[in-house]
Amino acid sequence: MSSKSSPNQTETSLTNVAVISSSDADDPAFASLGASLVEIRKMKGVLGYIIRGNSSAAFDLAEGDKITQFAFLSYQLCESCLEIAKQLSVATIESALVEGKSLNVLFVNVGENKISVFMEKNIDHSGILKRVLI
Repeated sequence: MSSKSSPNQTETSLTNVAVISSSDADDPAFASLGASLVEIRKMKGVLGYIIRGNSSAAFDLAEGDKITQFAFLSYQLCESCLEIAKQLSVATIESALVEGKSLNVLFVNVGENKISVFMEKNIDHSGILKRVLI
């Protein structure tokens, strides 16, 4: 299903994955990471993901009705990592894990792409991190 929301922005929904793009140019790094995330999403205990590039974004969440909450959490995590990097005088934070009461969020910064993977508390994030960085 594809619908135009503005002259330069399209939204395409494939199964549970929604892709929003404001550019017609393909980003091979974004596409490759997206393909890895589709496979990661199939893992037991992974609740979903959000990936943001310069001109595109994609998400697949088990609880699609909570997209706004997950997107805000993802954005805040990204901004917090930027602030922490600034405070510590480091160039960038490659990855961070936030442990909550009922779920964990793995944030990964890969070039211009920002990834948040939402998972159950008991999932080992190191295997997911390795799969994202391959």
